[in-house]
Amino acid sequence: MDYYNILKVNRNASDEDLKKAYKRLARIWHPDKNPVNKSEAEAKFKRISEAYDVLSDPQKRQIYDLYGEEALKSGQFPPPPQSSSSSSSSSARAFHHSHQRPNQPPASFRFNPRDADDIYAELFGPDVGGGASSRRDGFFRTSNGAGFGGGAARKAAAVENALPCSLEDLYKGVKKKMKISRNVYDAFGKSRNVEEILTIEIKPGWKKGTKVTFPEKGNQEPGVIPADLIFVIDEKPHALYRRDGNDLVINQEITLLEALTGKTLDLTTLDGRSLMIPLTDIVKPGAEVVVPNEGMPISKEPGRKGNLRIKLDVKYPSRLTAEQKSDLRRVLGGIS
Repeated sequence: MDYYNILKVNRNASDEDLKKAYKRLARIWHPDKNPVNKSEAEAKFKRISEAYDVLSDPQKRQIYDLYGEEALKSGQFPPPPQSSSSSSSSSARAFHHSHQRPNQPPASFRFNPRDADDIYAELFGPDVGGGASSRRDGFFRTSNGAGFGGGAARKAAAVENALPCSLEDLYKGVKKKMKISRNVYDAFGKSRNVEEILTIEIKPGWKKGTKVTFPEKGNQEPGVIPADLIFVIDEKPHALYRRDGNDLVINQEITLLEALTGKTLDLTTLDGRSLMIPLTDIVKPGAEVVVPNEGMPISKEPGRKGNLRIKLDVKYPSRLTAEQKSDLRRVLGGIS
């Protein structure tokens, strides 16, 4: 492996250059940041960590510069050449860093790579949760937008998208899959476009304006923490029902005869049930019938629902014959 190429630094890179390169790439390829392509991310994250481990250690870096990766890992290499005025240009290049690392490689060397999580913890701060996973979660999911190593990086502004949902979806709950496309950087610092499928689990009773946040799923940019991607629930109009808080409202028109003599309403609920509502009392214009616990689910109180409110409109006949008027007077004349 070319450790310098993996970190995208030149062979004269200082310790500070190495730290900056590692932090940038670790941020992009940490497995916790790539749940969709986690296997690929783990492999690249390990290569990035190994490259930093070797190049940030003076002894390992000197052996790698002189003899290469195979000799470094096997621990088998010839004794260092004697310095002389006739040294070749390649030897001079090999010892380019000797002014920073004056010690010669030992005759016996054993390659002992550091753990990737230990390197990560060293550069990004102490363990805040008792383990490597907690350490990573605490860093990547910080809510105040703090960046690497203490908050130097700026976080991009959140990106909001409307998520239209039918009233049936919000009544029963549903899982929606959203396909997104965004720019990311590979282990060599090159930008590429990737597509991901995000699953949004909509809970029964959610209201318009509810937000679902996917942390740092925006486009990646050098030196900037990716934006949060936010989906905002929007409610599509329904042909029959209207939502009012946790209640459902429906308008029903009945005839004057039905208002006076009674009727049974047959309604289909949002989850497909047939609901029979008997009207036994005389219905006045503008009356409202309330059916408890047949409204929208209350998301914060599982098992509870709002009310179904039926607004009744009485339709009067457009005209009556003389005989019909006479019959009405006879039937209703004594009623006050």
